[in-house]
Amino acid sequence: MNTIRNTILVLTAATAIIAPALAQISGKSNSAQNADSSAAIAAAAMSEGEIKKIDKEAGKVTIKHGELKNLGMPPMTMVFRVKEPAMLEQVHPGEKVRFVADKVAGALTVMQIQKGD
Repeated sequence: MNTIRNTILVLTAATAIIAPALAQISGKSNSAQNADSSAAIAAAAMSEGEIKKIDKEAGKVTIKHGELKNLGMPPMTMVFRVKEPAMLEQVHPGEKVRFVADKVAGALTVMQIQKGD
């Protein structure tokens, strides 16, 4: 039993020593690695759609979209709020877009949007 406990202690100590060293070797801090991971996740979570209507006064956009995997929603046309009103200046009705939507304070909100291919 003492052998197992000692092995666990050695492995825990080794991990605590090696992890920061590996981060230094890679040239990235944990926060930089997390930012890279977040960007990759956001890109993977992007959905495709077409802008149907823009309501700048209400800060809303209607998008006909494909499946929203991160929200478990099938393809449909629906109205979203936008995280920032300036997003509505980047797109126009009829344009294909890629976007990330999430639920914010109970409302479906476009968090990121870019013109599609």
